Amino acid sequence: MVVMPPSVAIVTFYAGLNAVIAFVLAALVIRQRQKTRTVFGTGGHLPLEQAIRAHGNFVEYVPLILLLMLLLELGGLGALWLHLMGVALTLGRLLHAWGLSTTHRGSFGRSAGIALTWLAMLAAIVLCIVRGAVALAGAQGGIIG
Repeated sequence: MVVMPPSVAIVTFYAGLNAVIAFVLAALVIRQRQKTRTVFGTGGHLPLEQAIRAHGNFVEYVPLILLLMLLLELGGLGALWLHLMGVALTLGRLLHAWGLSTTHRGSFGRSAGIALTWLAMLAAIVLCIVRGAVALAGAQGGIIG
């Protein structure tokens, strides 16, 4: 039986879910590289470019958001907030990858996906700044001391 410290269980769960998405996106890039026999770059193949961007965009956002969520969980943020951010992040990344993989134009998936991702990111940013500032102000000697 694995016992997870409750202070990181929520972020651990969403990190695992998002790692599965990252793995699938990486596999899709490899599949397109094999299919097009392209070792470097995109070779002008739109499906390969879409797969690379879906994976790249994922990697550009997810690690930072998960790190912010981890800091918030370690700082005692309530489970509801963490789950809301985790669901928004995970659903957003799934929608964005789907939208980017199915068309090279704008789509509902891309728009809704980035909106949910940014919502999770902005919530995590604001909560980190506010909770950090409150903790610093409450520390002995204030922010400077």
